[in-house]
Amino acid sequence: MTDLDSFIAGLPKAELHLHIEGSLEPELMFELAQRNGVEIPYESVEDVRAAYAFTRLQDFLDIYYAGANVLRTRQDFHDMAMAYFERAAQDGVVHAEIMFDPQTHTDRGIPFAEVIEGLLSAMAEAEAKHGMTSQLILSFLRHLSEEAAFETLAMAEPWLDRITAVGLDSSELGHPPVKFAQVLAAAREKGLKITLHAGEEGPPEYVYQALDLIEADRIDHGNRALEDPVLTQRLAEMGMTLTVCPLSNLKLCVIDDIAQHPIDRMLQAGLKATLNSDDPAYFGGYIADNYRAVADARGLTRDDLVTIARNSFTGSFLPADAIARHMAAIDAYVGAQA
Repeated sequence: MTDLDSFIAGLPKAELHLHIEGSLEPELMFELAQRNGVEIPYESVEDVRAAYAFTRLQDFLDIYYAGANVLRTRQDFHDMAMAYFERAAQDGVVHAEIMFDPQTHTDRGIPFAEVIEGLLSAMAEAEAKHGMTSQLILSFLRHLSEEAAFETLAMAEPWLDRITAVGLDSSELGHPPVKFAQVLAAAREKGLKITLHAGEEGPPEYVYQALDLIEADRIDHGNRALEDPVLTQRLAEMGMTLTVCPLSNLKLCVIDDIAQHPIDRMLQAGLKATLNSDDPAYFGGYIADNYRAVADARGLTRDDLVTIARNSFTGSFLPADAIARHMAAIDAYVGAQA
């Protein structure tokens, strides 16, 4: 491990863009399939990994939903989330805001309670074991209807005090943020924050919608905002957090080579960019892998990496006092490394 690798691993950081179902590693997928008597269309772990050759977002989503079929009980959801927390702790993650897709499960007949109670129990265990705090983001599947999203929001009602935000994920193209304007407004009225995938495959117009029609608190991805200088400047002036996912961008062909990743351009433009792993089991790397990949490819300095880590806390949904504690921890860590 190089000095920079070691610095990255120890740097306190928050992960703000993580789909918990996308952390389901093939080994656990097979274990849960056997536990639950579920057949999956792969003979081995190697077959699953070989299938992870995506040319677009939809190729990934097809495998993602097939993999999620092995998740049946709250113990399954607990085990999946706990496996992520164990891995994230190794990467210096001290706070995680994890997205979950209840519709992926309730549409299969899995009760909402099984999903969320399994996740909540793992969150409590991660805090007790690692001191890692976490928050839940309920994501609506944007290829489904707004009516279906309203039904999901109603299912979530008993747990709204344990859900921090709502989001939009799944297929972006053809499903602009405005499609969900009413349900997102209803979620905000219930006290939930809003974070939206926009500008990954979708055009800059989707980012404008997220800002102007939805008044999002955070933008997930946002890469294509760079195509519009006016939008880029506006995002910078707003201090809008972008949850950027380099290895995801590479795997889904948003970029052709990691050396093309725009993270340094984002920082130079004054954008409040963060680094995250998105769906790490499918995209070949957890959060520290993403830090290392762009540090190597784009020549990021330690100061750049510290800026990104700071952004991850100031862009989080944590209260101000918790953010201040994390910022102080970064200062102490950097000071000790000098």
